[in-house]
Amino acid sequence: MRYLTTVLVLILSSHFCQSQTHELGVFLGGSNFIGDVGSSKYVAPNQPAFGGIYKWNRSPRHAFRFSLLYTHLEGNDSESDDPRRQERDYSFENQLIEASAGLEFTFFDWDLHDGRIKATPYLYSGISVGYHDNFHILSNGQIRDEKTSSYAYGIPMVLGFKTNVLGNFIIAAEIGARYTFSDELDGSVPDYDNSAPSGFGNTNNKDWYMFTGITLTYTFGKKPCFCVF
Repeated sequence: MRYLTTVLVLILSSHFCQSQTHELGVFLGGSNFIGDVGSSKYVAPNQPAFGGIYKWNRSPRHAFRFSLLYTHLEGNDSESDDPRRQERDYSFENQLIEASAGLEFTFFDWDLHDGRIKATPYLYSGISVGYHDNFHILSNGQIRDEKTSSYAYGIPMVLGFKTNVLGNFIIAAEIGARYTFSDELDGSVPDYDNSAPSGFGNTNNKDWYMFTGITLTYTFGKKPCFCVF
């Protein structure tokens, strides 16, 4: 029994000795919309985006991540390569506040306590929710304000690269797509009525938007170790 207890303590102590560093900072970049209105390009930032970000590096290979971002989504048919959209010439703007939470996985070890310069690609995914206004684009191109707001739930898919070359400041560059379960961000359908006759576009395809930019976070927190040996 004594040997079993020793083995269990060793396993638990090695788990608790993993890096548990906090990161807190900002995101600065741009956004673009992908849907039934505007350009069909996937990465084409046309509006500024900014916000805050927090990470808890639970181990050298993964971190819990939370962010709160703000942007104005904008779509203009005149910027599309599709002649039909150019002729239609619809446009919209919609403010968006997005909260996101999930897991960030690094390709290489990200132990910030060994004093060496680190650099690694990473992936992030989880859940997101975007708060936005509701409106509907009429057939003449005019916008009808519905005076309501909605939440667009989605899945963030982010690819990035980060390094601690600035010491306690971590700098990263990333591109992140958000697939939402909503078709209302661009005003192509009335609020909560995707089958309305006045709707347009492909109602089987939901709205997407992109965030492209950099993050700058400050890392802090001691490396805890509850080892008894």
